[in-house]
Amino acid sequence: MSAAKSVLQALLMALACLVATAATAAQAAPAAASPAANAAASEIPRGKGLPVVVRTALSFASIDGFDDGKGSFEATTDLRLGWHDGSLRFPATSVSRGYKEYRGAAAETELARIWTPPIRIANRVGEPSLSERRLRVFPDGRVEVLARTTAVYKVAVDVASFPFDHQSLKVEIMVREETLDAVDLDFSTDDVDFSKVADKAELGGWTLGLVNLRREAVKGWDGENYAKVSASLDVRRLAAGAIATVFIPLFASLLIPFLATWMNKSQEGGFEVEAFELANVVIGGLFAVIALSFAISAAYPVVAAGDNTVTRLIGLNYVALAVGLFIIVVFYRYSLPARWFGPYVQEQGFRFLIWAFPLLFICTGLAFVLMAAA
Repeated sequence: MSAAKSVLQALLMALACLVATAATAAQAAPAAASPAANAAASEIPRGKGLPVVVRTALSFASIDGFDDGKGSFEATTDLRLGWHDGSLRFPATSVSRGYKEYRGAAAETELARIWTPPIRIANRVGEPSLSERRLRVFPDGRVEVLARTTAVYKVAVDVASFPFDHQSLKVEIMVREETLDAVDLDFSTDDVDFSKVADKAELGGWTLGLVNLRREAVKGWDGENYAKVSASLDVRRLAAGAIATVFIPLFASLLIPFLATWMNKSQEGGFEVEAFELANVVIGGLFAVIALSFAISAAYPVVAAGDNTVTRLIGLNYVALAVGLFIIVVFYRYSLPARWFGPYVQEQGFRFLIWAFPLLFICTGLAFVLMAAA
C-alpha cells in the first residue's frame, strides 16, 4: 500500500508540473507575439498597392534670416505629409470630431507604433532648433502628420542680376530608405494651396513671393530612383539700397577719367594743361576704384566673387582709366597725332574724344544695369 501511495503521489506531482508549464507557456505566447505584431503594424501599408503615395506640402511660418554670402537661410516651416494606411481604420462613430488627433508626446508615441514615410530634408544644416509634430488619423485610414521645424538650410545663390536678383529659398524633401517603386512623393491642388508664406512673415532687404512645389526623381545606387519634392520660396532683393551704396559710387568713379580729358583745352596746336597734372587725376581715380572694390567685396562677398553687374562696372572703371591715361600720354604728353598727321588731325581727334569717350563708357555702364534689371 505504501508503495502504491508513493507512486500515486509522484504521478500527481508530475501532472502538476505539466499543468504549470502549460500555463506559463500560454502566458508567454502573447508576449512573444507582441513584437511580431508591432513589426507588422510598422510595415509599409500595401492596401492600395505600391508605391505608397505620400502627399507633400510645406508652408513658411517665418523667415528668420538669409545670408546670401554663405548661401544659407533659417526658417520655421510646417511640413504636412498625408498617406493611406488601411490597418488604421476605425468606426467613424467612435470619435466626435471626425478623426483621432495626437499632440506632443502622445503623437511621438503613436508615430513610433505605426508606419511613417522615411523622410529626410536633404539641404538642412545640422539639427533643428525646434521640432514639434501632430498626428491625425481618419476613420478611412488616412493619416496626416504636421511637423513644425525651425532649422538652417543650405541653398545655391545666383547674383548674376544683382541687385535685381531673385533667390529661391528651397527645402528639399526626400525619401532615401525606400525606392520610388515603394514610396512616392506627390502633391495635389490642396497641397499647393497649403504651401505658402505666412502673411506676417518678412525678411529685411527682400520681398517675399510665392512658394513653388516641384516633384522629381533622384538617382541612387545601381540605377535606383528616390522620390523628392522641393518647396521653394521666391524672394526678390530690394534694389534701392544697393543702388545708393554701390552703383552711384561706381558711376561717380567712372567720371574721373572723363574729367582728365574735359579739363584740358586745345590751344595753337598744343594743350593748355600739362600732362602730368591730368595723369595725377587718373592715378587718384585708380586708387579710388581699388578702395571701392575692396569695400564692395567686404559688404557683398558673394557679389565680388562672380560675374555680375557690379564686377562688370568695376572692370569698366579700370578700362576707362586705362583709356584716359592713353589719351593723356598720346595726345597731351607726346602729341603723337600732331607729329604724324599734323596739328589739324590732333585737334579734330581731341574734339571727337571729349564727347565720344564718355558717351561710349556711360552707355555701356547703363546697358549693364538695364540688362540685369530686365
